[in-house]
Amino acid sequence: MARRHDPERRQRIIDAAIRVVRDKGLAGLTHRTVAAEADVPLGSTTYHFATLDELIVAALRQSNECFAKAAADRGGLSDPDTDLAAELAALLGEWLSGERAGVELEYELYLAALRRPALRPVAAEWADDLAERLAPRTDPVTVRALIALLDGICLQVLLTGTSYDEEYAREALRRVIPTGS
Repeated sequence: MARRHDPERRQRIIDAAIRVVRDKGLAGLTHRTVAAEADVPLGSTTYHFATLDELIVAALRQSNECFAKAAADRGGLSDPDTDLAAELAALLGEWLSGERAGVELEYELYLAALRRPALRPVAAEWADDLAERLAPRTDPVTVRALIALLDGICLQVLLTGTSYDEEYAREALRRVIPTGS
C-alpha cells in the first residue's frame, strides 16, 4: 500500500491533543485518544511525537503562541505613550473573554509542568515573551511582578468562576507600576 502524503497531519494531531485535554483533561491524553480524535493511525501520533510530553509541549507551545499573538496584535505594549496598566488589563480581558474552555486548557497544560520537568521550559515561554515586550517600558523587577499579577488574576478568575473585572485588574497593575513607567 502506498504511503499517503499528509503535510497537515502533525498539526491535526496537535489540534486533536488540545481537544482531548479540553474535553477529558490531561489524564485523558494518550496517543490512542489523540489518534482517534485526529482520525489518524496510532502510529502517526508516535511517529510525530515519541512521548506524550513531546505532544504536550507542542500543544502548550501552540497555546503560548495564541497569547503572544494577542499581545502583538494589540500593539500598545510597545508604545511608550500608552497607559501600560490599561493596556495589560485590556489584553488580559481580551484573552479571558475568548472561549473559557480554551483558557482553562492553556492553564491545565501550563500547570502540567509542575509534575513534568520536560514541560517547564515551554511553560515559561509565554512569560518570557511577555517580559520581552514589557522590558522597554519598565525595570526587570516590575516586569516580573506584572507577569505574576496577571497570572494570579487569571488563575483567580478560572478557579472561582467569577467574571473578569478589568477595572480591578487595571488598578492592581497601576499599583505595581512605578510612576513614570
